Amino acid sequence: MSMNRRQMLATSAAALALGGSLRPARAAGVSADAITIGTHIDLSGPAAAGMPMLRNATELALAQANAAGGIHGRQIRLIVEDNASAPQQAVRAVQKLIRSDEVFAILNAFGSGTNAATMGLAMESDTIVFAPWGASAVFHQVAQGNSRLFTTVQNYNTTTQRALEHVVPLWGSQRVGVIHQEGPFGDLIRAGVAPAMATLGMSVAEEAAYRPGEIDFSSQVARMRAANVDLILAGTIIRETVGVMAEVKKLGWDSVKVLTAIPGRGTVVARLGGADVEGLYGIGGWNLHGADTQNPEAQAFIAAFEAAYGMAPDENAANAYSYTNWFLDSLRAAGPDLTSDSFVEAARATGHSDFTTYSEQRFEANHAMPELVSIDRIDGGRWVQQIAPF
Repeated sequence: MSMNRRQMLATSAAALALGGSLRPARAAGVSADAITIGTHIDLSGPAAAGMPMLRNATELALAQANAAGGIHGRQIRLIVEDNASAPQQAVRAVQKLIRSDEVFAILNAFGSGTNAATMGLAMESDTIVFAPWGASAVFHQVAQGNSRLFTTVQNYNTTTQRALEHVVPLWGSQRVGVIHQEGPFGDLIRAGVAPAMATLGMSVAEEAAYRPGEIDFSSQVARMRAANVDLILAGTIIRETVGVMAEVKKLGWDSVKVLTAIPGRGTVVARLGGADVEGLYGIGGWNLHGADTQNPEAQAFIAAFEAAYGMAPDENAANAYSYTNWFLDSLRAAGPDLTSDSFVEAARATGHSDFTTYSEQRFEANHAMPELVSIDRIDGGRWVQQIAPF
């Protein structure tokens, strides 16, 4: 997952070259009584601890559909492969899914590097790829506009740009600093910051990068303070978000606002960070629901998940469940004579709205739109919406 964009494209091109002999009949994965789909997630690598949420939620939605009679009488069969967050292992996993298992689609596959490395194989073999978890813009670039790819994860660049253009004038921010990860994730964050600053007629006051896996953010935060910034845009994920805020709190720097990009606005950040992350702002892209939610759909999902797996679901589980149901609705709309062509046509015409979404979404250029964002703040250990979706 630490591949740069050029490496992603090169790896996928190599995979595409391997895919020339992988064209199955378009009935692949579809029989009279079953539809076989696959996924590849990190079961043994650095992100393995979070994978039960994705896997369990996907399986739950499929089990509910199967219990209700399946899709046009067909049961959905899911095959799960381990990608270990390693692109090379992901390629082997997808080769198996396409060649041996002959899956109709790959659903909720995890990782920017792993998905980019395997996109060529999937596209060349005419396999549907639905809701890959990672950098959507990179995936579409690799897929070269192929109609078989449908992305649901918000683009980090456009959501960052939208949020900054809204909050900087609202908060009266004069000096914006940016802390970002080296590599493709950080590149996407910066690709959102640059046009936002241009629109606002401003320049970034200070910028500091960190390496994946870094845990000490004292130097990056010190540079922000030396530049006297009043807003830090943190292109950070979970542990890094907590690390930046902990350093800000250690310095007693109460006058600065810290706004984390979409990957850092998660319930696990609020839980792990404790007092250190109180007051942190985050860019939100979906509704969060806790055990005390009053939303009936969310209540039903939480109860079903806890009954099936003996654990409370997080927002990643909620999103995986949501994306799986959008996939299932598209299968239903495709009709009983299922092909990749009929699925593409149906998915493009199928809207989606549930307890996770800010509004009804539809695919535009095969990407879920609109990309509404909210601005939330950690208050009393939980994210509280400060600015409604815009």
